[in-house]
Amino acid sequence: MSYKPNPIKQLFHNTRRFLAMSWLAYMPVFQIAITGSQGKTNTTSTLFYILSALAPTVRTDIDLDTIYNVPITALKINPQTKYAIFELGVDHVNEMNKHLEIVTPKMVIVTGVSPVHADAEHLGSFQNVIHEKQKLVESLDSTGVAILNGDDENARGMASHTKAKVIYFGKNENNDIRATEIYLSTSGTQFFISYKKAEGESLSFMVELPLIGLHHVYNVTASFAIYLSLGFTDINRFKSILKNMMPLTGRMSMEKGPLDTLLLDDSLRANPASTVSGLQTLSEIDYKEGRKIAILAEMGELEHPEEEHKKIGELLNKLKVDFVILIGPLHKNTFQAAISGGFSQGNIFLSKNVIDAAEILKTYVKKNDLIYLKGSLLRKIRRIIMILEGVKVGCDIVVCPFYHLCPGCKFLETGYKPA
Repeated sequence: MSYKPNPIKQLFHNTRRFLAMSWLAYMPVFQIAITGSQGKTNTTSTLFYILSALAPTVRTDIDLDTIYNVPITALKINPQTKYAIFELGVDHVNEMNKHLEIVTPKMVIVTGVSPVHADAEHLGSFQNVIHEKQKLVESLDSTGVAILNGDDENARGMASHTKAKVIYFGKNENNDIRATEIYLSTSGTQFFISYKKAEGESLSFMVELPLIGLHHVYNVTASFAIYLSLGFTDINRFKSILKNMMPLTGRMSMEKGPLDTLLLDDSLRANPASTVSGLQTLSEIDYKEGRKIAILAEMGELEHPEEEHKKIGELLNKLKVDFVILIGPLHKNTFQAAISGGFSQGNIFLSKNVIDAAEILKTYVKKNDLIYLKGSLLRKIRRIIMILEGVKVGCDIVVCPFYHLCPGCKFLETGYKPA
């Protein structure tokens, strides 16, 4: 749900938007915008890490609602700033129009499109999701560059809606910038990037990332498309910058888990595409020291939630995952689809809430198990880890109304009861 300020704060926000619009129009900064249903924040962070190593660069904050984030970011730009990267999220009709009142990008990345925010309270349908994000591509003129996820048919389809040069990225053969030979471990991700130089010569090089996840293949190939489009040609420089990246907390970050386990924390966002990518990553990680356990919270703000959860259950039968713990009533669809497809009924569990899930995990977890924790910020499934670490948790709410994290929350021990 979007934040609704009171009238005084709204006046302040409107004034700041006007100032940001005027200021950004005056600044000769090169603007890059990123949108999509998944991968925006990681792609923004990856691109920022690369470009800031080359020239003064600013980016939108990862913890602010985009509608307020864009003017704040614009006002951070100064005459020395070379690049500005805007992450443009949308969850209501015509919200992209508001962003484009301030931002006039020369290059755009579309990370992919899935039916998140397609429910009646937000964009209303999957077609509205596609249409709203497509506005960013449509805003480019013939001198611009649209960088589209070529593995996503909805993103690829936006090519016919722009006058700009189009570059496709992804894993499939029909992409201009392609990732191949992907290898995942608990310490990072390795893969090759193949592309053609302007003269037509085909080139390939290996990338080594201290980041975990198949989604980073897309983040990096999209960022490489920007790198080349800006005129940078030093591949060794590109590779060396990436070697020092650090993961974003709660977005596929690896850490020591409770009870001598290893924890892959992906607890700050969940939609169909990111859940699929996370589970495929868990399945493909080269890990033989223990079992692989997936803990999945519900996915919210979907046009067809039952169907999307069912698809996750069908996927589980194709993966190398030993145990699965599902949280929330929507996951009944996941559970039934998994069992129907042959997943062992003794290895998948449907729990009511995080406290129930923690008790299940406590019963089955063993030393050196790899735990994948997947949820969104409002599901607060880090509470499961807190319980196993001995923290007193009395709050069992499935969907939290607060955006702050659980440590320090006044309802952590007593539980939150809606009025």
